[in-house]
Amino acid sequence: MKKLISIDETCRILGVGKTTTYKLINEGTLLTVHIGRRHLVQVDSIEDLFEKAA
Repeated sequence: MKKLISIDETCRILGVGKTTTYKLINEGTLLTVHIGRRHLVQVDSIEDLFEKAA
C-alpha cells in the first residue's frame, strides 16, 4: 500500500505554497489519489522529486 499525505503536509515538506503544489500535480510531477473530494499525494512521488533535484 502506498503512503499518502494531504496537500497541506506536502506544502510543508516541499516548502512551497498550494499554488506551486497544484502546479506540480497538474504537470504530473506529483502523483495523487482522489478519495471523495480530497487529493492525497503519494509520498513516493515526493521522494522522486527530491532525488531528481539532488
